[in-house]
Amino acid sequence: MTATTAPTKKALLMLDYQVALCEEGPYLRMPPLAAQIAERGVLATAEKVLTSARAAGVFVVHVRLAFDPSYRLRTNRLPRFDPYEQNRAMLADSPEAQIVKALAPISGEPVIDKGCVDPFVGTPLREVLAAEGVTEVVLGGVATNLVVESAARHASDSGLQVTVVEDMCASFRADFHAFSVENMLPLFGAVIGSAELKF
Repeated sequence: MTATTAPTKKALLMLDYQVALCEEGPYLRMPPLAAQIAERGVLATAEKVLTSARAAGVFVVHVRLAFDPSYRLRTNRLPRFDPYEQNRAMLADSPEAQIVKALAPISGEPVIDKGCVDPFVGTPLREVLAAEGVTEVVLGGVATNLVVESAARHASDSGLQVTVVEDMCASFRADFHAFSVENMLPLFGAVIGSAELKF
């Protein structure tokens, strides 16, 4: 009797493509990250991949850092997260917490709000993927060595296959991004360019 392999079902996870992180303007919180995003053309690449995923009928999930007014749902309680609460920053309804216009969700695409770096911690993301029958996640986001790495680690440990689209990602410094894609992310999945990606 020959064993059969179940078909792979992919989901595209769009990670932290938010106004405060990605766009020059009054809501920008991390200029070095936005500069790397612009230099690498990340948003244009992400838009192309997102368009292809939608055309192929791939399940798309958007993830963002966004807080409720109490900040009690914030799962990361390290001091480096304290300024969000102190400054009433990244509230879910605020302009800065929104996903950039070019990558904005459309009908049928869920948005997962998280209170930490890892998009799986304190959110229903894993359960949502399981309910959709997803077996492989395709990741793109900012910053490479934070949310993308955290998502890749958690997804692979949860039994999902992981593909990271390198040119959909950027970090605060070019060397941070390079170290992650060359040394860390390959431990948890495939790292490819958008030209290699097939849906």
